[in-house]
Amino acid sequence: MAERMELPKHAFSAFFERIGDDRRLLPTHIGLVAALFYHHDCDNPHGHFHASRRKLMRFSRIRSIATYHKCLSELVAYGYLEYRPSWHPAKGSRFRFIIHGEGGING
Repeated sequence: MAERMELPKHAFSAFFERIGDDRRLLPTHIGLVAALFYHHDCDNPHGHFHASRRKLMRFSRIRSIATYHKCLSELVAYGYLEYRPSWHPAKGSRFRFIIHGEGGING
């Protein structure tokens, strides 16, 4: 079994605390964040990763494409995520978590 690189404990701690404190976010937003986190690259927490709408909707239990896009656009607008859509069926769209490091700069 291949060993997985361990992230520093604090890499996503502040990010998830920010999400937990944000009263604008609903359970659908949290589900989508969980799905995105599942698909992100653990070896590169600050880098871009790809995921398809179909997989994200299935994992997050979002059934409506309109709800998916609403939650996604709000996560982008609220500063939690970068998103570049793709219409390539195999590649998926490109995402990146916006994780603020110490001193308030983007990590």
